[in-house]
Amino acid sequence: MATLAPIEAVKAQSRGLRGTLADSLTDAPSGSLREHDQQLLRLHGSYQQDDRDVREERRLQKLEPQWRFMVRVRLPAGVCTPAQWLSLDELATGLGNASLRLTTRQTFQFHGIIKHDLKPAMQRINATLLDTIATCGDVNRNVMASSNPIESPAHAEVAQCARRLSEHFLPHTRAYHEIWLDGAKLDGSPEVEPIYGASYLPRKFKAAIALPPSNDVDIFTQDLGFIAILERGRLAGFNLTVGGGMGTTHGDAATHPRLAEVAGFLPVEALLEVAEAVVTTQRDFGDRTNRKHARLKYTIEERGLPWFIDEVEYRAGIKLAPARAFHFDGNGDRFGWLRALDETWHRTLRVRAGRIADVPGAPLLTGLREIARIHRGDFRLTPNQNVTIAGVAIDDRRRIDSLIAHFGLDLAERGTPVSRDALACVALPTCALAMAEAERYLPKLLTQVDATLTRHGLQDEPMVLRITGCPNGCARPYVAEVALVGKALGRYNLHIGGDGSGARLNVLYRENIDEAEFLREFDALVAAWGAQRAAGERFGDFLWRTQRLPLPSGAPGAA
Repeated sequence: MATLAPIEAVKAQSRGLRGTLADSLTDAPSGSLREHDQQLLRLHGSYQQDDRDVREERRLQKLEPQWRFMVRVRLPAGVCTPAQWLSLDELATGLGNASLRLTTRQTFQFHGIIKHDLKPAMQRINATLLDTIATCGDVNRNVMASSNPIESPAHAEVAQCARRLSEHFLPHTRAYHEIWLDGAKLDGSPEVEPIYGASYLPRKFKAAIALPPSNDVDIFTQDLGFIAILERGRLAGFNLTVGGGMGTTHGDAATHPRLAEVAGFLPVEALLEVAEAVVTTQRDFGDRTNRKHARLKYTIEERGLPWFIDEVEYRAGIKLAPARAFHFDGNGDRFGWLRALDETWHRTLRVRAGRIADVPGAPLLTGLREIARIHRGDFRLTPNQNVTIAGVAIDDRRRIDSLIAHFGLDLAERGTPVSRDALACVALPTCALAMAEAERYLPKLLTQVDATLTRHGLQDEPMVLRITGCPNGCARPYVAEVALVGKALGRYNLHIGGDGSGARLNVLYRENIDEAEFLREFDALVAAWGAQRAAGERFGDFLWRTQRLPLPSGAPGAA
């Protein structure tokens, strides 16, 4: 019998995610937690990290790494109130690194929190009626939903469905309340986890709801997805998608990105039962011996979609109907003012790489703080690392426009289409997995990409570009038209050929190239695109039509 991955024993023996976390937090000599507690901390919504910019310097000084903690908020559908925004802003400036980071999973995360401040940070978040439970680790993470303004009653229903899913999949253990909120300590056996079991899931699990024609959540990259189907403007049900995932490992052919498959249609009232059946099937059949092989995509790939559908239908007690027609026309955000059915207005602002901070010439953190102080609607974080000021009364538009202009909050959206839609993960210096820069390199990269597009007269054409510091896929690079995936410092794998709606995987085009090599390759491809493209043809579509890509294994015509 295969040996379980070491973390499986850590989870199973943790007494409901308690471990020795409480003791680790008060271990004064070190800024670090105990090794097993670092693993359990993830299921509470935090990662232990260190500043890699000073790692070598501290080693030479015989000091331990500069340990810091990232904390991530649970925020279904990305919706928060102005009061919550102000409280999180205060936390970031008081205990974090003076910035709010918008993630590609539609939530906030904080960086730079020291161990001494970790518990106060959790308590401040709880005081805002938010929490960090199950935003990391081997559980269902923050549930995403299309962030379009309310253009029909279905938008509100979809957001509510995301909240229901999020609440349904919360762990039942009270460890979070005991450790962070000074709740009463458990006396006796740990609580039963009816969905997760004592060992939780084999790996992380991601769920989202898309509302066509927008695929802003990149539904086919999710383990579990629901595509909303409307009839006469009302939500009739969902097409179920299963088995997507971006994560891979350099040099390991057994790992790869995969698009989710459409499994069938279900009515709205069956949402929780079907979702739970998918999660528990993965709980029971996912690979717990090899974490690189533990995602749902591999379970479905090996056992087959028909087997998986049969298992889900049996567990849910329903029969999926044939999938219904749907269409996606893009996965980006719409900027500027848009009016909703209820006559309120919505303004989406571009936040490059999701980093809300005050920098010379662009005091984004201060500007959004001032808007939050007068705003009477809510804020919606988008899957594209942007923020929407939502539910604005017509009488308030002028005041908000004035603040946007005063603080230059619209400067980033005045750029080219590629710069408005680009995504980047955090990467260096905080992410332990990062092999190369991403967020910090993005501004320079976009300047070079814009120059190339301008040289060929294509600066006004849309293009989905994403960059990550490692192959883990946090910025969903493998569905981009152009993606750089970190391989080493200053070196990346170049992937090209995705489409404009997140429905096609790209392919590896060049491996382990530096900046100069990328620019040469990109320039040649863009030159061909400009000279030979059909009217309105996107970059990724052009590459496939003209057969400029190496065909992936199994594709028609592949060797």
